[in-house]
Amino acid sequence: MPDSYYKNIFEANKRWIEKMKSENANFFEHLAQQQTPEYLYIGCSDSRVHANEIMGLRPGDVFVHRNIANMVVNADLNCLSVINYAVEHLKVKHIIVCGHYDCGGIKAAMQPRNLGILNPWLRNIRDVYRLHEKELDAIENLEDRHNRLVELNVYEQCLNVIKTAEVQKSYLENGFPRVAGWIFDLHKGVLIDLDIDFKKELDKIRKIYDLTIEGK
Repeated sequence: MPDSYYKNIFEANKRWIEKMKSENANFFEHLAQQQTPEYLYIGCSDSRVHANEIMGLRPGDVFVHRNIANMVVNADLNCLSVINYAVEHLKVKHIIVCGHYDCGGIKAAMQPRNLGILNPWLRNIRDVYRLHEKELDAIENLEDRHNRLVELNVYEQCLNVIKTAEVQKSYLENGFPRVAGWIFDLHKGVLIDLDIDFKKELDKIRKIYDLTIEGK
């Protein structure tokens, strides 16, 4: 019955507590201390991908924001507030945008269908396709084209992060955060670094999107 599945979660929680205590008697005392993460992870809401687990890090090491297809949209106050808090208050050193192959949001955006309330969100992904239409249309295999759009979407969302005033100002004053783009391959469990040249992209972006007070 559905209720039994719900109750099983609380039983599993008890077992998890005991497991954590057996490995580290002070685990929850440490967990309750103020968070000081080095990383902000902006990822997809997909239930198969969890930041701490795929990065091999502990709770408290990663500040996480997730939405459909790991988007950084300039009208999304949720995501922008997370970036603001992570940069100005948590002083994160790295901002990671992580997409994954077999992403449902990317696949949905590649279909010419009316998906109701999803339309405005998916339009942001379709805009990425439009920007890279020539390259994507040249890829005949549909799966390969999907995977490439996943990668290009991560790249464009990294640029959107770099466009924010908090990131520009903090980097120029402190030398951090740096922005990186990753892909998680669900079939292999491996993280792939897209090797985005952060400094080069920042310099290009500031020609138009310079939001620092001094304009330097």
